[in-house]
Amino acid sequence: MTVLILTCPEDVTADMVVSVLNDQGVPVVRLDPADLPGEVAMSAEYVKGDFDGHLSFGGRVLSMSGLRSIWVRRPGTPAAHSADRSTWLTAESQQALYGTLYSTRARWMNHPVAAAQARYKPWQLRVAHASGFAVPPTVITTYPKIAREFAAEHRDLVVKPVSGTHPADPPMALPTTRIGPDADFAGVAAAPTLLQRWVPKRADIRLTCVGDEMFAARKSSGPEQVDIRFDDDGGAWEPHEVPARIAEAVRSYLHATQLAYGAFDFAVDEDGTWWFLECNQGGQFGFIQLETGQPIAEAVAARLASTSAP
Repeated sequence: MTVLILTCPEDVTADMVVSVLNDQGVPVVRLDPADLPGEVAMSAEYVKGDFDGHLSFGGRVLSMSGLRSIWVRRPGTPAAHSADRSTWLTAESQQALYGTLYSTRARWMNHPVAAAQARYKPWQLRVAHASGFAVPPTVITTYPKIAREFAAEHRDLVVKPVSGTHPADPPMALPTTRIGPDADFAGVAAAPTLLQRWVPKRADIRLTCVGDEMFAARKSSGPEQVDIRFDDDGGAWEPHEVPARIAEAVRSYLHATQLAYGAFDFAVDEDGTWWFLECNQGGQFGFIQLETGQPIAEAVAARLASTSAP
């Protein structure tokens, strides 16, 4: 039985897991859906209710009936590398590939349907609150008047993309930015804008969850620090205990979202409260493992290699 990893070629995090699987003698194949059609070819057939199909690339043939698990890591858009790229070809390739993979009995991490819903920030915040996390007051609006009223009430705010897209991915070029109540909110009318009460934090927490396993890492931060990705002070990530209340909320969140993997980000204030910021269903963990020594890649590999039912 084979582990299939869907990701782009330049993915160091996936490399770490592949290395573990290779050391354990677990068959593993990685491919980028962007190479279908082209370097990747596929065929699937349904005969008398039975399913049979295969993927071929680089001289290898992978039987879809022999899949143990599928890790959706950082896959490219189907047909993105095709010489005849088009909206139609992308739609056809995506329907064919994922529709066929959905028909297998493989274990997913994460299932694309669950992952797609989990990316929506408004839904994330609702589920986080229902799961028991502390969630900063938040508004998403295109009404400047509502934005001004929210700012007047909470005074110190941050503005961030609703999509949660990393600022390095154009055109989402805005990092999480601190603003005050006197800001000009006229531009809110141009697009949905997420405003959130700013949390004066003393630390950032990255909590990586693989099934039932939780790996928390803490990095101290100054009270004026806003977005650790852009104003990192160079401090080190260190392993950290997961409070029982947070662990319970995490389990509730993962159950509600049907995620097998999640990278949670928290801001810890001076009272020690963990404020939920987001859960990235495909978040990186390589940098955390390298700094803390936590065996996250090993946990991911163990879940992918498991022979238990999905």
